[in-house]
Amino acid sequence: MIPAPRPKVFTRHRDGRIYAYVVDSGAYGTLEPAAVFQPRAGDEVVESVVRHDLEQVVYTTLNGVVCLTRAGDLVWASDFEPHSDVRHGHRPGCAMSLDGRTVWVYRPDAMAGRDGGDQWVVHDTGSGAILARRELETIGHGAGHHVHPADGTVYLDIGEGQDGAVILRATAGVGGEPEFVTYPWSDRCLIDLAPSGQQFMTVDHAQADVAFHGHPDGDVLFTLPVEAFGYDPDESFVEWSGGYLTADTAVVTLGGESGDEEEWFRYHLVDVRTGTLGGEFTVEVSNPYELVPLGDGSWLTDGPAGHPVRWSCAPQPPVPPHPAG
Repeated sequence: MIPAPRPKVFTRHRDGRIYAYVVDSGAYGTLEPAAVFQPRAGDEVVESVVRHDLEQVVYTTLNGVVCLTRAGDLVWASDFEPHSDVRHGHRPGCAMSLDGRTVWVYRPDAMAGRDGGDQWVVHDTGSGAILARRELETIGHGAGHHVHPADGTVYLDIGEGQDGAVILRATAGVGGEPEFVTYPWSDRCLIDLAPSGQQFMTVDHAQADVAFHGHPDGDVLFTLPVEAFGYDPDESFVEWSGGYLTADTAVVTLGGESGDEEEWFRYHLVDVRTGTLGGEFTVEVSNPYELVPLGDGSWLTDGPAGHPVRWSCAPQPPVPPHPAG
């Protein structure tokens, strides 16, 4: 019997703290933080991930990765050597494995001015010990991690600015050592993995189209150019945003500029089983990246006081009134 998937845990950074939110079956509307973590004094958090039991946080700074308990005690820390005084253009990222045992850290060392190229490093979550290290042939500014929901494969999407993007995949190999695969593209940005784990979505770095690929080989299932959505490709483009709303439906974002130079964007639904369009998806947000599809028919937007709001396609039961008294 396949165990039920764990609730999703995600973080937001605000007021010098890391807020962890849990998305479970009954959590809709404005979400309240399930845990709050206080980084070490002087640490400027770039990216963070919280263990599913909410007892530990791992975060990156420009010069290292840190693991703290919920009480603020240091579990371990690993500095990026040599220290970099470069303040902009490099954003180290992190993600936790599906089982919570390892932390994957992307180090954009080239842009940070360190010796050598970028690195992808795997740490033991409990001790911080380095279990694997991959030297990368990239000069990235930052990267997004995507953990496969079923087999634990870890994808890494490295952004190299005007030079394009590189997508890698790591799987458990012989003896537990990761095996790394680099996809043969330099012009596609990984947007999301399907909740079924059977495919993933990319957008052309030049923003001319969106494509859907089979996991794990990356073979293209179908591609939709800008004109397929009814827009002029000379005046419109596909945004690097969106994702899987459900296992069968993806949200693709189209954008452009109107005649009076006002920027616009619209969300469109795509049936990923057939490659057919499903019409516009109307959501009130301030920018094309605010919408975060969760794959289960719900999505997040920004809310009051910085807390995210979870919405759903399905009508939700009314909240019972508070008892009088």
